[in-house]
Order: sequence, then structure tokens, then C-alpha cells
Amino acid sequence: MQDIIATCRSYRRFDESARLSRATLVSWVDAARLVASSGNAQPLRYAVATDEGVCAQVFSCCAWAKALPDWDGPEPGERPSGYIAICRDRDRTLADTFTAWDEGIAAQTIMLQAAEAGFGGCIVGSFKKRGVADALGIDRERFQPDLVLALGKPAEKVRVTSMPPGGSTAYWRDAEGVHHVPKRALADVLL
Repeated sequence: MQDIIATCRSYRRFDESARLSRATLVSWVDAARLVASSGNAQPLRYAVATDEGVCAQVFSCCAWAKALPDWDGPEPGERPSGYIAICRDRDRTLADTFTAWDEGIAAQTIMLQAAEAGFGGCIVGSFKKRGVADALGIDRERFQPDLVLALGKPAEKVRVTSMPPGGSTAYWRDAEGVHHVPKRALADVLL
């Protein structure tokens, strides 16, 4: 499991020709629906996209890398080949449920499945909610998209590196385009 966790990084460049199937994404959602849910309220709903046109619409609604301000996101050919929007059901019986925990558990469950299958993704929290809802045909009166999982075959190297002097957690790309993600040492996180 440690190996899968180590390869489960945030990828932002993909081999767009390696298309994900709807059946694959639905199977990942099927597993995510089984995970723990706060109060077992199960307030999450999922919208899946693999159609190239719909994927292009969702792509245009997403922000890609806050720490890389000079990068506008993946170029054509490097874009995700599938998306899963994790949505909160606004039904009154579920309205008081705090869903952030559920969303995190579900998103990571899907990302781990993607990594195990040789795919990868990026959990996107910065996106135009109305645009994503419209692109995916989500009823905005009933469902609130809270996370977008951008998925595909990774076309970049992502390396976990030691935290630099000064403790900056900002990720960066080196001259060869390798994406570096600084992580704290185990000794620094144990109390």
C-alpha cells in the first residue's frame, strides 16, 4: 500500500490519447460510495465525464496550479481524459451534514484506485462551480459540486522531496520539467 500512496501524487499533465472509459470511472465511484461517511449520512453524489467535448468544457472551468503562476495549465494533448465531480446533495434531510470529511475520503479513495490502475489525477478545488455543473448536466438547485477530480494517464514526473531550508511547502518544476513536492520529515510530524 505504501508504494501506491507514494505514486498517488497530484498530476497536472497527462497523455490525453490514453482515454479513460466511463465504466472505469463508474467502478471507482462504486468503491468510493462504500467508504466511511460522517453519521453515515452519505450526502455525496458523483458526475462522471469521459466525452472529449464535455472534458474540454470542464477543463476550461478549472484552475491548475496556484504555486506556478506563470503556467496556465496543461496544453492540448496533456489534458485529463476524464473527470469526476464530487457533489453535495442539498436535500433538506442532508443539509446539516458536514461533508468536507466525506469528500476528502471519497476523493482519496478514487485517487488511490487511479494510481493502482496506472492512472493519476489532481483534486481540483478551484473551479467555476456553475460552469462545471452546466457542463456535466448537474441540477444546481439540488446538487453543489465541491471537488473536481481531473484524471488521466500521467505524462509528467512528480517527485517527493525533502522540505527545503526555511520550510516552504510550495511545489516547483525544475529545468527538466520534473514537478517537485516538498514534504516534512516523519520526525517533524510525530508529536
